[in-house]
Formats: sequence, structure tokens, C-alpha cells
Amino acid sequence: MSQLTEEKCVACRADAPVVTPEEIRELTPQMPDWDTIEEDGIPKLDRLYRFSNFAQALAFTAAVGDIAEEEGHHPRIVTEWGRVRVTWWTHKIRNLHRNDFIMAAKTDRVYDEAG
Repeated sequence: MSQLTEEKCVACRADAPVVTPEEIRELTPQMPDWDTIEEDGIPKLDRLYRFSNFAQALAFTAAVGDIAEEEGHHPRIVTEWGRVRVTWWTHKIRNLHRNDFIMAAKTDRVYDEAG
């Protein structure tokens, strides 16, 4: 399990620093199942999780929502039958922040614990 799961999100302001290319190179191996995507010029972390049915997907969605509320950092979550796509980025800075990597690792932990 990634050390990131032990970290807490910090409050972000519009002038918060984005992750550097070096930080991305350091953090990415800790989350091999996540893709870095770009939408509307904004880099984001994205992962698709698969489940056997809708009930499992919905329970996972609720668990991710709970950790998002606890940390004060919220993703885009798309729930469908048998799958959930989670996308993290920091809205205030329109970029990636260390918080996004922390929350992606915590999302993986929720998935591992559910399985």
C-alpha cells in the first residue's frame, strides 16, 4: 500500500503549487493503475474500477464519497452497472496537486478493502 494513504489533504487556494514533473515521476509508480489524462487543458488522474454488479459499484461510490467528504477534496465519480470511473484534479488550481495523488491512493485502498 502506498505511503500516500497515510497523508492528509491540505487546504488548497487558487495560488497553491501544482505538482512538478519530478513529483509526478516520483508519485506515479505508487499508483500504476491510474492514467494521467487531459481535459480542457487540465491534467487529471483517472481510473476505471470494475465490479460484478451495480450494488458493489454503488457501495464503492458511496465509500469514495465518504473519504472525499472527510478530506474535503472531491472527485468526479461516474457510476454504471459493474464499473465506476473516478477522476481527481484540483478545481481551484485547474491542475494536479499532491492532494490528488493522496486521494487516488486512498481510493485504491477503498477498492482493495472492498474486494
